[in-house]
Amino acid sequence: MHIPKEKLDAILARHRGLGEQLVNPSAMGDTYADASREYSELNTIVETILSLQAAEQELHDAQAMLADPDLDAEMKAMCREEMMQLEKLIPSLQENLQRALIPKDKDDARNVILEVRAGTGGDEAGLFAAELFHMYRCFSQLQGWRFEENDVTKNDVGGIKEASATITGRGAFGRMKFESGVHRVQRVPKTEGSGRIHTSAATVAILPEAEEVDIAIRDEDIRIDTMRASGAGGQHVNTTDSAVRITHLPTGLIVVACEKSQHQNRRTAMQVLRARLYDMERQKLADARSADRKGQVGSGDRSERIRTYNFPQGRVTDHRVNVTLYKIEGIMIGEGLDEIIDALLSADEAERLASMDSE
Repeated sequence: MHIPKEKLDAILARHRGLGEQLVNPSAMGDTYADASREYSELNTIVETILSLQAAEQELHDAQAMLADPDLDAEMKAMCREEMMQLEKLIPSLQENLQRALIPKDKDDARNVILEVRAGTGGDEAGLFAAELFHMYRCFSQLQGWRFEENDVTKNDVGGIKEASATITGRGAFGRMKFESGVHRVQRVPKTEGSGRIHTSAATVAILPEAEEVDIAIRDEDIRIDTMRASGAGGQHVNTTDSAVRITHLPTGLIVVACEKSQHQNRRTAMQVLRARLYDMERQKLADARSADRKGQVGSGDRSERIRTYNFPQGRVTDHRVNVTLYKIEGIMIGEGLDEIIDALLSADEAERLASMDSE
């Protein structure tokens, strides 16, 4: 991909201008934080641009020297050697620059609201949903992130109907965002006497945690009900008598929290509601930008079958990147999931590079 000189010059000028402004923070007022963040994000790009420009100038100089008819043999040999090194270096720097120029997802640094729901398959789907929830708990711990349950609704056999958690850690959303979708399991259920393999499913949603400044929720747009949580044989674990249900009237979204005190329940339910509303806005923007790229890795379609966990064969297959790993036991405890996620992130980067190249 050829990057116009005018675009690179504009980036350098912007970086230089921001640097001059940041020398006097008091004069910038409320814009200082945003300018400082932008300046920091441009640092790597500017360093790569300057390295590329320096290498291209050195190559030009070496070519000019080699064209000098009075240059002795020893100097010509040195020029040729330098040119060979620069001709290898420059494509690498160009590739690094292309990657650096890929637009960043502003939400990548956010925390995550994880939601897992049992899909088709009855009790077996609930058991699988519980295993996925545990897998993400283990994965989070391996990443050094904090995993905090928000709400868990159990079924009668030890599985879950639905569960949510907040995952707090640097870059959590950027790492996990492609986990959204339908996860399918193929295995012989514990309750199956004939030994026949069943197919069940669970749905995972990875939502970027939103702040109040991101999504404003008006008091008149919500209805808050305080309920008595279910008891023995019921739906919830570690329940209290103060479950909170919040209904967002404009969208019909309903969020229930019943793990902690009533005050904490309300805070958690509002946090989840805010994340869902923010994610709806993200989806609208993504749909508008990618109407012609329906096959993209990051479509975020909750109904898309993205991965199959085949226990008899010990394999996990991600259908978006055609990656199959025969290490299902490790993946179900969070180990090996990195390998799939790395493949998804690489595929997304390649798609965005190709999109930039076609513009």
